[in-house]
This record gives sequence, C-alpha cells and structure tokens, in this order.
Amino acid sequence: MRLQFRSFAGGSLYRSFSPNAVRRFAAVLCLTATTLSVAAFGQSRETLGEGDSIRITVFQNPDLTTETRISEQGTITFPLVGEISLAGLTPAGAEARIAERLIKGKFVLKPQVSLNVVRVRSRQVSVLGQVARPGRYPLDDTSANLTDILALAGGVSPAGDDNVTVMVARNGKTAKLEINVPTMYRTGDLSRNLQLENGDTIFVQRAPVFYIYGEVQRAGSYRLEQAMTVMQALSLGGGVTPRGTDRGLKIRRKGPDGTFQAVDARLTDPVHADDVIYVRESLF
Repeated sequence: MRLQFRSFAGGSLYRSFSPNAVRRFAAVLCLTATTLSVAAFGQSRETLGEGDSIRITVFQNPDLTTETRISEQGTITFPLVGEISLAGLTPAGAEARIAERLIKGKFVLKPQVSLNVVRVRSRQVSVLGQVARPGRYPLDDTSANLTDILALAGGVSPAGDDNVTVMVARNGKTAKLEINVPTMYRTGDLSRNLQLENGDTIFVQRAPVFYIYGEVQRAGSYRLEQAMTVMQALSLGGGVTPRGTDRGLKIRRKGPDGTFQAVDARLTDPVHADDVIYVRESLF
C-alpha cells in the first residue's frame, strides 16, 4: 500500500510514498511525542511518594488507563505487569519504568506512557498558630511558596502577627526564618516569598498587644501596630473619658530582666509590646 498527498496550490499534484517511508515517518512522530512527554515532566522538582494519587494512560491502549494511589510500600498495581515500585521517581522516571515493564512482558511493543499527579500527599508542610485553618497542606509545582500555602490555610487571622516564622530543613541543617509578609507586598520585593519543601513548618504567632486601663472609654487589650504612638493607642480605646486627662500618663513597661517599671509618657511616645497605659482621673 502506498500513501498519497494531494495539494491544490498551483494545480493538482500527487506525491507517492512507499510503505517504508511511511513507517519511518511514523517512527519520527512517536519519537517526537516521547521526547515532548519527557520534557514536560522533566521540569518537576519533586519525586513521587507514598499517598500520592496518580493517573496513568498508555497511548492507544485505553484498557490500561489506571487511577490509583501509591501505597505505603511505595508501589502501585498496574494491569498486566502487577506491582511496580514508583516512590522516589520523578513522573518521567515512573513513565519510563512502566514502559520498560510493558515491553519486557511483551504486552505492548512500543508503549507511550503518560503519568499525571492527581493529588499530592507525600510532600506536605505544616501550618500552625494564628491562621484560619491550621493543618498539613500538600505541595505541588503550582503552589509551593509561602504565600500560596498561607492562602490554602485561609490566611493569617486578625490576631496573627505580621512576622511569620518558617522552620526549614536544607542539606541536613535546620534554620529558622522570620518573614514579614505585608512588607513584601508594600515594597514589591517578593524575594522573601520562600519556596517550601517537604517537612517545612510555618508558624504564625499571636500579634503583640498593649493594654489600656483607667479613665478611657474602652479599657482592654489591643493589637500593637507598627510605630504606634500613645495618642493612637488611646484612640483605639475610644479616647479619654470626661473625668480623665491625657496629662500625667503612666506606662508600666517590662524591662530586660522581666520586671515592670513605671515611666512617664507623652502622647507622641512610641508604644512597646505588653505596655500597660494608665490614664488617671483629672483633679479639676
């Protein structure tokens, strides 16, 4: 059988190809498809692990399509070939191993295997502290940085601090990083938007607070904002009552040794974490 192509550019033209030429052309197409498949998955930074859900297809063999989860032993059961160990392989490496087993068993002559990760369970990070939904979250190639995982956890709660603590393990060493998330967006510098890896932990501690009591409208504890002054702190408490005065303000402040000392305060003075501001009653 000979293959013919017909062209209408400048008239009718027929070209004839021998069966050998057709087979060579088909082989080139297969090789190109295989190369593209490897290139597409070769960019994956991570390997497969236990708990990952995957979907495997073999071109022109729909009966071999399999959606399964990698077991605790790092294996799956695939039609015809049985149990295959995939843990520790990249998606491209897993495709090659499955194809090798199909060829070895003479089930498929030239298999074109495609593997897609449906759900990641083997690569996870922990999110703790003042977030909407603390827990463990999976990493993948599209959501692996700090802000992505915080978004999955529902974001930092109103009581959470701007500075996020990230515990990372790299090259056998553990490091503690402090990252101010709002500052990244205010400055436009996302170089601190850390790429996370399996086993990392994000901890959002409670934001620092200060306290107001005495002759104010709403005594209590309030979140300490950056560069806050005594006047701004009093405004959060609703201001001074008609019986109070903003003169002679006192702050009880914790010293380096952990003890509290009373200091005189002016309206323009900065407020520190755990400060206790006292508004006294007016004498006149």
